[in-house]
Amino acid sequence: MIERRKTSELIELIDTTPAVALLGPRQAGKTTLAQEIGESREAHYLDLESDTGRARLADPEAYLSEHADHLVILDEVQRMPDLFQNLRGLIDQGRRKGKRSGRFLLLGSASIELLRQSSESLAGRIAYTELGPFDALEVDDMNRLWLRGGFPDSYLASSDRASARWRRDLVRTYLERDIPQLGPRIAAETLRRFWTMLAHAQSGLLNASILARSLGVDGKTIASYLDLLVDLLLVRRLEPWHGNVKKRLVKSPRVYIRDSGLVHSLLQIEDRETLLGHPILGASWEGFVIENAIMTAPDGTKASFYRTSAGAECDLVLELPDGEVWAVEIKRNSAPKVSKGFWIATDDVKAKRKLVVYPGDESYSAGNGVEVVGLQSFLEMLASL
Repeated sequence: MIERRKTSELIELIDTTPAVALLGPRQAGKTTLAQEIGESREAHYLDLESDTGRARLADPEAYLSEHADHLVILDEVQRMPDLFQNLRGLIDQGRRKGKRSGRFLLLGSASIELLRQSSESLAGRIAYTELGPFDALEVDDMNRLWLRGGFPDSYLASSDRASARWRRDLVRTYLERDIPQLGPRIAAETLRRFWTMLAHAQSGLLNASILARSLGVDGKTIASYLDLLVDLLLVRRLEPWHGNVKKRLVKSPRVYIRDSGLVHSLLQIEDRETLLGHPILGASWEGFVIENAIMTAPDGTKASFYRTSAGAECDLVLELPDGEVWAVEIKRNSAPKVSKGFWIATDDVKAKRKLVVYPGDESYSAGNGVEVVGLQSFLEMLASL
């Protein structure tokens, strides 16, 4: 069993808040983690995707009131949006009786939908946290994690081939079942083509007009497709840094498929040798580093990238909660060097730390305040903040 770093934070939130929403993509391990925590609390678990689970909540106040002394875990809670108003009443009733924490653990795989539903009725009564797939501080084989991605069943599969098969099935499930359940009427093949185009353009600037022409749709439709994949926590839109500098800054976001294993699956890359010889190699590594960094950084960290029309560029800018700025360049080669554009970028964002993240294990100074570090060391720095 791989221990999740989110465990202690989730337990603390449950112990201090009436309701906690644990968000994350499907199959990331939310249910497993929730049930592990629930075992020590005599928790009651309901899967709201099942007919049985929904049937038990035909009269939600009556059922949930019967379990007022226990934690109730509601999985895929966005499937019953009318439930949130009931939860508000039950939480307020419990508060009057002195029950101020540990009432409900809500699991959801559609972040914006869940946030919108809950924020209207549970404001001040709910805390949010996100569980992604395995990250590089949770596993002991980073190369396997990069190739297969962090979804537990993919990472732990008996072979690369079995892992690739599992990811193909996951993509098919999203296209044929999960996305239609959310309401959008999008042809599965059209969305697959769009998703695959994003994989080919991993780490690139969003060019909606090119995508629109390729799919034969307009720019607004592309925006709606992208919003959908972002809401499902499958794609990350990394916004450009904006600050008070008198330079022409790039305004388009960069787009990353968040799980490296899904990038490789969409591009039909099943083994390490194929990956190392594929044109996506550098972009895949960059996305892998960025996703791990953002998921490891302290809550409240603002992540962006820096790029000007003149060519000054930094792959990742992390503005930490205490105001400190880290400028991060990501390199795939074993002897990384930084360009003049990176130096300009670090000055513009007023970076206190200047880091180059590469695939090696050794950490060393590259001069002028630049630190070259391996991914493991970089993530340990962030986790210690």
